[in-house]
Formats: sequence, structure tokens, C-alpha cells
Amino acid sequence: MSLKKENILIVDDNYDMLEVLQRNLKALEFHVFKASSVKEALDILKLTTIDLLISDLQMPEINGLELLKYADEHYPYMPKLVITGFPSVNSAVDAIKSGATDYLVKPFTNAELKKAIEKSLENRKASPLRFHNEAKSEFLQHQVYAGIIGKSPEIADLVEQIERVKNNRATILIQGESGTGKELIARAIHYKGAFAANPFITVNCGAIPENLLESELFGYVKGAFTGANQHKQGFFQAAHTGTIFLDEIGTAPASVQVRLLRVLQEKEVLQVGATKAEKIQVRVIAATNENLYQQVQQQTFREDLYYRLNVVDINVPPLHKRSEDIPLLCDRFLKKYAKEYAKKELQLSAQVMSVFQRYPWPGNVRELENCIQKLTIMNDGEIGVEQLPDHFKYKITSKPTDDIFLPLSVMEKKYIQKVLASVGNNKTKAAKLLQIDRKTLRNKLES
Repeated sequence: MSLKKENILIVDDNYDMLEVLQRNLKALEFHVFKASSVKEALDILKLTTIDLLISDLQMPEINGLELLKYADEHYPYMPKLVITGFPSVNSAVDAIKSGATDYLVKPFTNAELKKAIEKSLENRKASPLRFHNEAKSEFLQHQVYAGIIGKSPEIADLVEQIERVKNNRATILIQGESGTGKELIARAIHYKGAFAANPFITVNCGAIPENLLESELFGYVKGAFTGANQHKQGFFQAAHTGTIFLDEIGTAPASVQVRLLRVLQEKEVLQVGATKAEKIQVRVIAATNENLYQQVQQQTFREDLYYRLNVVDINVPPLHKRSEDIPLLCDRFLKKYAKEYAKKELQLSAQVMSVFQRYPWPGNVRELENCIQKLTIMNDGEIGVEQLPDHFKYKITSKPTDDIFLPLSVMEKKYIQKVLASVGNNKTKAAKLLQIDRKTLRNKLES
């Protein structure tokens, strides 16, 4: 598990530049925080440990030089890299005087950016502890962290990201396919962090009717609309001092997006029908299985809200990209459902595990768990390929990266032939190893 991935905060009022910088920095395997104003940047600096600040100079309201001066005073060990599209000798001198360790002129290449970052990080006077020893030990020994199961590099990276953000109130956007466990990750961030004793409120934005979502999220005052017979607290007020998890955020209507933006900008909630807003302290974690950036381009999701939500971006890998975690997940689900249905724990044959690791799992971990649950209910003893649902037969690749689909019967026949070869073509020994009779063996070889 790598412990060398630094936290980098990029500050620029140009959203396109923020997006490009984020992509480039993620490709270099850094953890990225984003801010479109000095005010946002200050909030992030107060909330989390930043290893490198990259800031534009020309910004509205408060310029980048003021941010550099503040950062130099309060975070003297943090290197600061300045980027600007309006270079001059005076601005360079002012930036260096304000604490900048390097200066980069737009437009610059990826190679120039990488070199400047490496130079800035090399000049650090101190390096904060990266991955908490206790969490690292728990994950490496047990391959589980707050219910997140796996041993793959993808899961190790995910756990490291959670450790970095769990103790601050920076807004987080979790993106990933349906069934990958986005809510599980949100819960891990909350319950592993400093605010675990405070409320954790889950809201599925896609499950609440559009005309009710606004009042459910922000609450309403008596008489705000027909049927509002009393004052009602919203989900945001209920989450005060804790975390609110907004699932399927891409489905939020325009009216709700405007109100969400106000909550994130002003740290206050205005109830439906109210004239005075109330201050609130809450961490917002949003999740989506859609391409939210594409929705911004299509103008179905507000660009300013997208960047407010996407201060920290966590991408959850699909199950087929971490197939080495499948045996661990199967073991956990087999134990879970054996206990739930008061049955002896089932065993999956080596063939079944091979099938599982080659199946694309379009429904991800949720589909795998559902499959194990059904197999537990319907079977006893060891599970063979013949017990698997029919749809597995035509969606198995001979290798995880192949595009050619191999029928399950062909794969089974090849496996039997390998067993036969290992025992010198002794059908009696092969049948015994496969736990089938000679007649079944012969039929499978002839099919």
C-alpha cells in the first residue's frame, strides 16, 4: 500500500482550468482538493492537511497573493506553487515575497507541471503522517475496513482516501457504478472519523418525489403551502454537526440545486416559506452513478454546484476491475447468509470461483451478494457450476481482459480434461477427485 500520495489543493476561478488540473494531478496519483475562490480555499485549509497549494493569482474579490500571505503565515511548512496567465516581473517578485516556492506561467505542459510539483514537494521542511498506523494495520491484517472488503490496490487506495478526509468537513463527491458500495464508503467516512457520535442522515434524492424533495431536505414553516399545518425540520437540520449523504444527486431538480448551492456557500439553510435563514454545520457527501460532469456540459446540472460538491472526488472501482477481491467477498457473504438462514456454510467449487472471477458483474458487489444469497437458499453442500443461473453461461471470458465469450459447458469440459491429465487419464481417480461418478464424467466429456 502506497503511503506517498500527497494532498494537493488547486485554487482557480476558471472551472475548466480546475477540471484540467484535477485530471492531470489524478493521473500523477495525487489526491486533489479544489476551490474556485480564496474563501473556499481557506475553508479547505482549515479542515484538512494539505501538502501543496497551487493557486492562480488573478481572482475576483480576494486575489491569490492574499491567499499566499495567509498560507505562509499559518502553514509555513506547506509549499506554494503559483500559476498565472498574466506574467510579469513584479507579480513574480510579489508571489515569491508572499511565500510562493515556484512560479508557473499559463499555458504550461503536463511535463512542466509535474516538474514544478516535484520541485515544490522536494522543498518541504516537514511531512505529516500519511496513513494512520492503526487503520493500516487493521486493513492489512484483516482485509476489511469499516465493512469495505478487499485486498486489491484499488481498495487499498480507497481506504487511504477515506483516512485522509474522515476528520474534516470538506464536501465529497463519490462517483461509481450502481452496486459498487457508495453509501458504504460514505458511512465509513463518517463513522471512522471525528464526528462519528454525531448524526448521519441518508437521503436518496431519486426516491423522493420532486415536489417533496425541497421541503424534505430543508424543512418548512407552518403555512408555507397547503397541508403545512406545523413547522417541520428538514434533513439538513437533522444532520446538524454531523454528515448528510445525498445519494443520486444527479436527479436533484433545479430548484433544489439552487438551495443546495446556498447551503454550501453560506453554511445556512432557508426553510420553505421562511424569511430568515439559520446557520448550520454539516458535512455534505454526495454520490452519483451518472456522469455528473457530462450533465454540467448538457446544462442539466449547475456548474457552480458541481464544483462546490466536488471538492474531494472519490471514484469507486467496478467489481470486474478488482476481481482478486471476489473470493474475500464470497467468503463474507457465505458466512452472512448461512447464519441468517440457519444453514451449514456452503462451499464454492474452484470452477465456480473461476467463473465468478471472469464474469463482468454489471450489478457489481450488490449483484454478487444477491447471487450468493440465492445460492445459499437453494442449495446445500458444495456449489458447482451446474447450480449457477443460466445467464452465467454466456458471459464468461476465458481471461478477465478477453472479449470472447466462452460457454460454461466448454470451460467445464476443459477443466475435466486437465484433471484427467493430472491422474494419467485414470477415469476412476478423476471422477473421485471431481466428486462425480464415471457415467457423469463420460457424459460431460462426450457433450
